Amino acid sequence: MASTDRSTARADVAIIGAGLSGSCIARQLSAYELDTVLLEKECDVSLGVSRANSGIVHGGFHHNLKYLKSRLEIRGNLMYDRLQRELDFPFKRCGILVVALNDEEMKYIDHLYTQGLENGAIGIEMCSRERMFELEPKLNSDCVGGLHAPGGGVLEPYRFVFSVVESAKKNGVEVLTKFEVERAERANEHYTIHAADGRTVEARYVVNAAGLYADRVSSIFGAEEFTITPRKGEYYLLDRATQAGPQRVLFPVPTKVSKGMLVIPTVEGTVLIGPTAEEIEDKEDLSTNADQLAQILDQARKMVPKVSQTDVITAFSGLRPASGDGDFYIDISKKAPNFIQVAGIQSPGLTAAPAIGEYVKDLLKKAGCSLSEKSDYDPFISKLPRIRDVSPYEADALVASNPAYGNVVCRCEEISEAEIVEAIKRGHATLDGVKYFTRAGMGRCQGGFCSYKIMKLLMRETGMSYREIQKRGAGTELLQDAL
Repeated sequence: MASTDRSTARADVAIIGAGLSGSCIARQLSAYELDTVLLEKECDVSLGVSRANSGIVHGGFHHNLKYLKSRLEIRGNLMYDRLQRELDFPFKRCGILVVALNDEEMKYIDHLYTQGLENGAIGIEMCSRERMFELEPKLNSDCVGGLHAPGGGVLEPYRFVFSVVESAKKNGVEVLTKFEVERAERANEHYTIHAADGRTVEARYVVNAAGLYADRVSSIFGAEEFTITPRKGEYYLLDRATQAGPQRVLFPVPTKVSKGMLVIPTVEGTVLIGPTAEEIEDKEDLSTNADQLAQILDQARKMVPKVSQTDVITAFSGLRPASGDGDFYIDISKKAPNFIQVAGIQSPGLTAAPAIGEYVKDLLKKAGCSLSEKSDYDPFISKLPRIRDVSPYEADALVASNPAYGNVVCRCEEISEAEIVEAIKRGHATLDGVKYFTRAGMGRCQGGFCSYKIMKLLMRETGMSYREIQKRGAGTELLQDAL
């Protein structure tokens, strides 16, 4: 990455948006002799659309192969085992069940099964009532049958993004956060991209992976006009001690609008139920609604009667960037030279993300970008020890090497001081950044016990004053009125 001064950088490729898609594109390009820069308007990566989704690696049966999103979903699914070995993020192929509660729904199960076979879904199985209860004993007794997709799974989306970005940075990608694209112009076969804070980046190629704001970014570059509509999904998170936790991801039979309310055993042991699907206008609206949340409980209980509100530890919402035709929009712009559109990446965007990286790399090559593989590319990142995962003997060795492993800061999730300090050293300098990297604050008390301790560690490690500590970026200072 060549720089002319502290506020201007030059690159071969600039990627706008450091969520799932943008991060996977950046890592893919880091294997080539390119100067690549990843631009993110938030203070950290994965704080937009990617931080709040269902965390599901889909099984390849929900959509027909005529859709690009279906083809990329199937390819992306197959890439996760290798990626986990390289990047050390939490991932489990627990499988997916689609639950039919009457004979009419079984007719649609037959359609999903046929579609899954045509798509090449791994091990897909049409199930009798008996087989469904063999696979998941906690199902409602009204279940009459369903579908089993053993190739489906769960992961932590934010931790996946952190790992992908760490790998990309290790192989030469520069990441610029708090870089909100305000305007751009093109001259001498280069784009000059201006941030709201005055910084600029010059790049020969630009990839628009801006999530909810992909329509605005496209307009800024004089590319195609389209509209991204936020689709709000609200969730409940249940404590890991709940009796409602299934062994596999449970889907209802889908509707025309949504895949329905799910019951999801997260990879870290809690249970996620939801999401709703409500089209809204405000791209920053992350509020929750009591009526919507009540729907989640009602729908989840239709599949798992043991779902109880007493197990709820938090409610939250996420926004999905829905496009007009429901498919991904990934293509070379026909209006803006050397500009690649990566828009409308809603479900199954997480599953497809690694394949999107490959697909965009090929589009860049088609657009004329020269791609020469690096001889020293290293796909692996170092594994970060977690005190909760090791044996007592291994814990003794960790504490001997670093006493901070013996100080448990987050009791609910058993997160040590050493893990939090490592998160801060890797650039996650907000409460949410630390939470998503380590899980500190995600347990039963939702940070009631550990937030103060994390804030003290942030102050110690960064030199920030208490007034500067933020939840997730500018405007979210926690103690600005403290005495």
